[in-house]
Amino acid sequence: MDINYELYKVFYHVANTLSFSEASKQLFISQSAVSQSVKVLEKKLNQTLFLRSTKRVQLTPEGEILLKHIEPAINLIRQGENQLLEANTLNGGQLRIGASDTICRYYLVPYLKEFHRRYPNVHIKVTNQTSIACARLLEAGQVDFAITNYPNSGLSNTQNVRIIQEFHDIFVANEEFSQLKGRSICLEELKDYPILMLDRKSTTSEFLHSIFQRHQLDLVPEIELSSNDLLIDLARIGLGIAFVPDYCIPTREQNLFTVQLDEALPARQMVAARNEALPLSQAARQFISML
Repeated sequence: MDINYELYKVFYHVANTLSFSEASKQLFISQSAVSQSVKVLEKKLNQTLFLRSTKRVQLTPEGEILLKHIEPAINLIRQGENQLLEANTLNGGQLRIGASDTICRYYLVPYLKEFHRRYPNVHIKVTNQTSIACARLLEAGQVDFAITNYPNSGLSNTQNVRIIQEFHDIFVANEEFSQLKGRSICLEELKDYPILMLDRKSTTSEFLHSIFQRHQLDLVPEIELSSNDLLIDLARIGLGIAFVPDYCIPTREQNLFTVQLDEALPARQMVAARNEALPLSQAARQFISML
């Protein structure tokens, strides 16, 4: 089917903004031209792509399917254009990174500082999502690479994974649980205590649930949050035993102690993941080489 790329570009902007007027501003064409282009595309595909009313515009199921394929293609074209314009220099362009709040705060900040010092003209965009959500951003071509915890169920076979560092997850508690100090306990005993952990959308939650399932135990957390820092804060005031990566705990932490387990938990990795189907910008190559 021979369809002009410009029609797909118009569709992409309308689908992203859910507004014909906003799409016309982004494309520097009239609103009627936007509307006409969408009608032509719908006729060529023999599908209705948008539901239109006086108050709102929304995608049809068919429109959502098309957007899922068009978005990576548009991003791929943009990356190609940017790479040509950069001409292998780092005097401009963009660096797009996907990473969780925890990884940004406890790992990436010094690297971002150093990269910006070396290449001040490169625009840095960091998208904060869970590690699983970052894998989806990578698949869609919305980031150049993602720094994620690993294993990560969101990463596919088309994504190249490079290990940056290894870490361990630990259980930490305050003096409310002093009876656990100086001894080790099994997971079956631990599950009877209030456990504080990340929510189900995280790789950390997947990891801990898989450990408990391997021991044929049910894990029912007391509190689930989306922030390791909040989990640590709640552990400090005695609301429960928090499960967090060891690199989140300050070296001189005085209010928390590590709860020892009979069986050591396997280590996890922090990785830089990239989509091999997409080109990697000069800025992204340089940043990854710094890690």
